[in-house]
Amino acid sequence: MFNSAKEVLEFVKREGVEIIDLRFMDFPGLWQHFSKPASILDEDIFEKGVGFDGSSIRGWQSINESDMLVVPDPTSAFLDPFSEYKTLVLICDIRDPLTGRDYTKDPRHIAKKAEAYLKESGIGDVSYFGPEMEFFVFDKAYFDQNSHSGYYFIDSDEAAWNSGKEVNIDGTSNKGYKIRHKEGYFPVPPHDTLQDLRSESALILQGMGMEIEVHHHEVATAGQGEIGFRFASLTNSADNVLKVKYVLKNVAKRRNKTVTFMPKPIFGDNGTGMHVHQSISKGGKNLFAGDKYAGLSQEALWYIGGVLKHAKALAAFVTPTTNSYKRLVPGFEAPINLAYSARNRSAAIRIPMYSTSPKAKRIEFRPADATSNPYLAFSALLMAGIDGIKNRIDPGEPIDKNIYDLPPEEKSKIPQYPGSLDEALNALEEDHEFLLQGDVFTKDVIETWIEYKREHEVKAIAQRPHPYEFVLYFDV
Repeated sequence: MFNSAKEVLEFVKREGVEIIDLRFMDFPGLWQHFSKPASILDEDIFEKGVGFDGSSIRGWQSINESDMLVVPDPTSAFLDPFSEYKTLVLICDIRDPLTGRDYTKDPRHIAKKAEAYLKESGIGDVSYFGPEMEFFVFDKAYFDQNSHSGYYFIDSDEAAWNSGKEVNIDGTSNKGYKIRHKEGYFPVPPHDTLQDLRSESALILQGMGMEIEVHHHEVATAGQGEIGFRFASLTNSADNVLKVKYVLKNVAKRRNKTVTFMPKPIFGDNGTGMHVHQSISKGGKNLFAGDKYAGLSQEALWYIGGVLKHAKALAAFVTPTTNSYKRLVPGFEAPINLAYSARNRSAAIRIPMYSTSPKAKRIEFRPADATSNPYLAFSALLMAGIDGIKNRIDPGEPIDKNIYDLPPEEKSKIPQYPGSLDEALNALEEDHEFLLQGDVFTKDVIETWIEYKREHEVKAIAQRPHPYEFVLYFDV
């Protein structure tokens, strides 16, 4: 929508913008923000930035080196559709005020470095990413954990497991239009009660400059949905992931519902992923189109080879929560097999065959989920793919059979995705040299990520009793 700081300033004055909202990504993967009156905005801010306390942001600075700068990106500006007062959002990069350098732990800076490294390598000009974002919409969700209790409770008027209610949560009479277990894919209303919520979200996102391609109900009961948007360059696509999360959560809130991107909030039903479509362009042409398997080029096959070789280390960034691995179990179309295939959804990498156009040729990485920090996840995937192309890594033969139906001796030869976050962090500890190339990821980023995840998530979960342990062990 904007190409320069000057255009932003003209828009602010012309449209009567009252508030400037400065947003940036923290290390684990949540959008942060603070706001200022629009009257303070000038061209200097786009060059010199605005100060804030970096020590209060998870995984960043210590208290004795807390001062940091946010530097707005004028091309990222959009009007906030939910603010009472006219507010212009500016997505920012982080800079050190003393050195004037971009901050190594700023996820958006890492994404920009990954894009620059691709160009410097001579392999391609632009890396394109197109994530499919799945989510759950619930009517209620409450949870707590303390020294003497721990529980969660979710409720959905749409789910079959609530069909015994006489009155729905919204006070209306229960008419019995419930989605049966694992039959949530594509039913029309009245079974699909969330059509308008998704449509409203899609139209708001289009008004923010995104190109929405599809939205629909997903397989699981209880309001699982998906919004698909058109691919974009790596950093822009990561920006768009955050916009989708922001819009969905706020639309749900004003409809008295709640949205979660947790990969596995419901036991025994399909989980929520974020399938990531990827391709590289060079000289305006799709580098992945060719005459090899499934219409791919040799470069695309090498890219696949790199992603499969480093997949266990990539897991620490693309499936970065303990809950991620409750989705990645056999069955439920879980893509835990480190193989590639055309159309086969049980493989970690699928080559979509919807179109024969060379422009549409891409690969789809299926294990990822939306708890990931998209800047880090997409950057790590690109770095693995570049490593595959540079070193001509052979991905092996494709697997076009249903992997779950293979004989045990044949299935045992297929490498498996990590089974836990701890296993993924161990893999990243052993295999991260490919991420350090071009100074894209730095040692402090890798070390901080592993330390933070182990301390705040892996150990934290391991130390707390689980509700099901009471079912299993209370009467021993």
